[in-house]
Amino acid sequence: MKRPLVIFFVVVAAAALLVAGYLGGRHRATTAPASAHSSTNAPDTAGKVLYWYDPMVPEQHFDKPGLSPMGMEMVPRYADANAAGEVVRIDPATVQNLGVRTASVERRVLSTALRVPGTVAWNPREAVTISARVDAVISKLRVRAPYTQVTAGEPLAELLAPQWSSALAEYDALQGAQSADAKALRGAARERLQVLGLTSADIRTARHGAGAAVTLHAPQAGVVSTLEVREGQRVSAGQTLMTLNGLTTVWVEAALPQALAGAVHAGTPATVSVDALPGQEFHGSVETLLPDIDSTARTQRARIVLTNPNGRLSPGMFVTVQLQPADGEAVPVVPDEALIATGQQTRVIVAETDGHFRPLAVRTGRSAGGYTEILDGMRGGEKVVVSGQFLIDSEASLSGALQRMGDGQAVPAPATSAANHAMLSHPMPTGDKR
Repeated sequence: MKRPLVIFFVVVAAAALLVAGYLGGRHRATTAPASAHSSTNAPDTAGKVLYWYDPMVPEQHFDKPGLSPMGMEMVPRYADANAAGEVVRIDPATVQNLGVRTASVERRVLSTALRVPGTVAWNPREAVTISARVDAVISKLRVRAPYTQVTAGEPLAELLAPQWSSALAEYDALQGAQSADAKALRGAARERLQVLGLTSADIRTARHGAGAAVTLHAPQAGVVSTLEVREGQRVSAGQTLMTLNGLTTVWVEAALPQALAGAVHAGTPATVSVDALPGQEFHGSVETLLPDIDSTARTQRARIVLTNPNGRLSPGMFVTVQLQPADGEAVPVVPDEALIATGQQTRVIVAETDGHFRPLAVRTGRSAGGYTEILDGMRGGEKVVVSGQFLIDSEASLSGALQRMGDGQAVPAPATSAANHAMLSHPMPTGDKR
């Protein structure tokens, strides 16, 4: 009888041990995710669980732990997590595995040198229109093709005009007059010739007679940019014969991006270089900013007046313009890669001590040389994350830190925030542990 009793007690003890082991394993499996999660989002003291959620679908809340409808193990959200304010804590091992890099916010004078494309154009202030003052016939053209270069005083065309012939004959008839009245009439005849468009040189060189011709001369040196008549053509009073453009100076129209146009103003120094003339630079300054904006390229044109020695700059050339606006004052700047633009605001991730990170909304200004100035939100000396900040930003969005930033407006979490949260909540191993 004693031996069966011993066997019975042994079986009961073994069954009790199995039940205890099973219950302990379930308890550890249930509390493990909570412990891993609380190390990153909850404070050191465990708080009350508000709800349970699937890291892949954080907007769905559940009253108890277990598997989500997607089959994922749910994790808790603690009430004490809201007490952490805007700070997100990430395990140092995870920070190292993600390759998070930081940079200090410096105060410096942001480089304002701008390099923009430009185009050489005629200077309209040096343009002269040659026109017919009376009805005439082009008897001879001395300039027969556009873009012919002429010198000052060079003959351009010969015109036959009845009005000129009669006025010249009247002027010549009074040439030997001695009386005061005759001299007055001669002066009136000369004024009439001037009104008809004849200069003193034209009057001296005109051929008189029934077929009197008047030669038109170039009033200045330049290029005949347009030629609108042909030899033998009949022209009427006021008709344009040709346009003469000077090349002493030219305009350069530089295309400024709209975001940078505010740094340029009248008097800003400019240096122009041309690929066709290597090693040569032309110096000038901005005369004015044209008020119209190119809606396609979103650029504003700056007009630069340049002297053109020997006519080396030709209208239509493409040039590179370097503008040097006046240096401003030192401002806080951050590397361009530290900025996170959401479309609603721009923010950075500020790195604090002991693995704590804080999202901070900032207002940005100009960018140059890989840096962007901060107009509002930072003073300088802070450390910002320049690599891996998007994962931290996603975790901040998931934990509600972004909703508690300055403006108090909710910022939608990126699509990858849930997956990033799971990665940050469960750090990757740094090595094999045996």
